Amino acid sequence: MESPPRDGQVSAEPTGSALVSRAVELPDCDPRPFLAGRDAPRTYWTSPYGPEFAGGGTAARLTADGADRFEEVREAAADLFDGLDYDGPGPARPRLFGGFSFHEDHDPAPPWQGFGAAEFVLPRTQLTRANGETWLTVSARDASPQAVERELAEVRDALTEEEGQPSSDSQQDGPPGVVATTPTTTREEWAEQVSAAVSRIEAGDLRKVTLAQALAVELADEVSIPGALARLGESYPDCFRFCFEPTTEGAFFGATPERLATLRGRTVETDALAGSVGRGDTPEEDAELEASIQNSEKMAHEHELVVETIRDQLSPIAGTVRVEDRRVRKLATIQHLWTPIEADLTESGHVLSIVEALHPTPAVGGLPPAKALRTIRETETFDRGWYAAPVGWFDAEGDGTFAVGIRSAVTGDESATLFAGNGIVADSDPDEEYEEVQLKYRPILDELER
Repeated sequence: MESPPRDGQVSAEPTGSALVSRAVELPDCDPRPFLAGRDAPRTYWTSPYGPEFAGGGTAARLTADGADRFEEVREAAADLFDGLDYDGPGPARPRLFGGFSFHEDHDPAPPWQGFGAAEFVLPRTQLTRANGETWLTVSARDASPQAVERELAEVRDALTEEEGQPSSDSQQDGPPGVVATTPTTTREEWAEQVSAAVSRIEAGDLRKVTLAQALAVELADEVSIPGALARLGESYPDCFRFCFEPTTEGAFFGATPERLATLRGRTVETDALAGSVGRGDTPEEDAELEASIQNSEKMAHEHELVVETIRDQLSPIAGTVRVEDRRVRKLATIQHLWTPIEADLTESGHVLSIVEALHPTPAVGGLPPAKALRTIRETETFDRGWYAAPVGWFDAEGDGTFAVGIRSAVTGDESATLFAGNGIVADSDPDEEYEEVQLKYRPILDELER
């Protein structure tokens, strides 16, 4: 793969060539064999609130680096979609899929090779499942509508013939198996890191900082991404499931409960998700744990910092910000304090502008943001890459959805690196925080173990 440009430059397909997209309805198609049959880059996205997408190949690719990466991707996308020739239904329209690194000066070194500071792909072939219908979209630049329509027919016919047949990696569709795990941070090192952060908070330097750990996992086999996504869907149907595989060297995937932003027209939807506890083995134990998180002053304080900051970040661009009542969101292995938030923009906008305003939220960064980011850099001993960063999609109108890339992993040949973190406030206890971080590895680790 060609290396992403440096020094804030944006790379895209040559300007001045029209983007042509055509779509056709299909019988229902399982995204697993569809993904397995695509060449990299491969993309996948689904959420509890909207369509399911799977994509492969490249019609266009946008990359950017530096402090202006959000704006430059937005401008490159406007050029890409200018004069779009699309014939098909709304749900199957072409979209750009991808994301950003957590830190703006990210260097795509292992295990993040191929993942730039900003990387988006418009798939050559896109499968969309929405409202009980399935659609295939083919997109290309420098191609006539007739050529795109011929390619669309060829891909449709191939998919129709393959439907019901085993996928190319069906023999390896199960969990790869875990041989060994190696944490980047020992329990003792973590205690020192948390204690140092608490000291900064008590001194008035910080209000909160989220510290993370990484877990290197040696696997018995390579990860089947379609299989892992399917298993995550069974265990975490209420989460945003995603995958971005820029090259054959590795994929970033996960099942995150945290939406960063959805923009539809002028309506913004986002979530404050901070404060967590495990699930109980019995209904009674589960209810006790739920009560403990609801009654915890420490978790309430951590959560309200996130709510307050999101409201403040949206206020300059929104006429109205609506904060719903705090509640508990229950997932398979964990439960969180959760506050849905909506806002109405004062004028038309782009989802990337919302993403830029909100990233990083205090749930994954801290307060004040600049000091928290500096603390993270000085403390953590690994590269976050795309962990805890925005991942999602947007279309020609600037509408789209992005989630926060937590409960996630990046894969290698027969390896994976998992990530998890926790918000640190003044009364954080290192041992309790350590145990909570281990709990957050479980969604991905469970899907890798046999």
